[in-house]
Amino acid sequence: MGFGDLKSPSGLKVLNEFLAERSYIEGYVPSQADVAVFDAISSPPSSDLCHALRWYNHIKSYQSQKSSLPGVKKPLGQYGPAGVADATSRPAPASKDDDDDDDDMDLFGSDDEEDEEAARLKEERLAEYAAKKAKKPALIAKSSILLDVKPWDDETDMGKLEECVRSIQMDGLVWGQSKLVPVGYGIKKLQIGCVVEDDKVGTDILEEQITAFEDFVQSMDVAAFNKI
Repeated sequence: MGFGDLKSPSGLKVLNEFLAERSYIEGYVPSQADVAVFDAISSPPSSDLCHALRWYNHIKSYQSQKSSLPGVKKPLGQYGPAGVADATSRPAPASKDDDDDDDDMDLFGSDDEEDEEAARLKEERLAEYAAKKAKKPALIAKSSILLDVKPWDDETDMGKLEECVRSIQMDGLVWGQSKLVPVGYGIKKLQIGCVVEDDKVGTDILEEQITAFEDFVQSMDVAAFNKI
């Protein structure tokens, strides 16, 4: 398993294909799996890799709280599609002299006990997180939103623009119908509806992720907002 070299275009292309039908690296919420892959990428994916770019911008918004995300961070080779090996470059190993110094300073023997304790604490936090989600009330507040997404000009590929918008996937977001509405001078805007869970998805994060496709999108406006 793996994505190849995530610091290269080929590795990011594998990641983009992997995320075409997924919101996250593992499961249905951001986790340490997303943090591990995000930290291995040296720069944001290009706009033509819309699935990878959507995921990158979404995980970037969790940077201040990434240490508290659930799960246990694993080696990159344990994520991604089968049949692709991890080849992401890593820092050079320490010199032999440094290793010798570390051996001299190893006053407490093996770190196995410390690793087991850290793993136990992470499992406890994951269990607490799952229990907290299970206690959420059954009644979920939702809203119906109609968005106007405007291109740069009449030469913008509106089919690709809509594909990029629909590639944005997150827990609590369901895309609906869409149509192209004339604006003037041969330019058309994309008008697309969606239903969101209020406590999970807001118009601010939708605007942030949609306008991240800056090669296609000039701006986004909320045309209608109704509570369900």
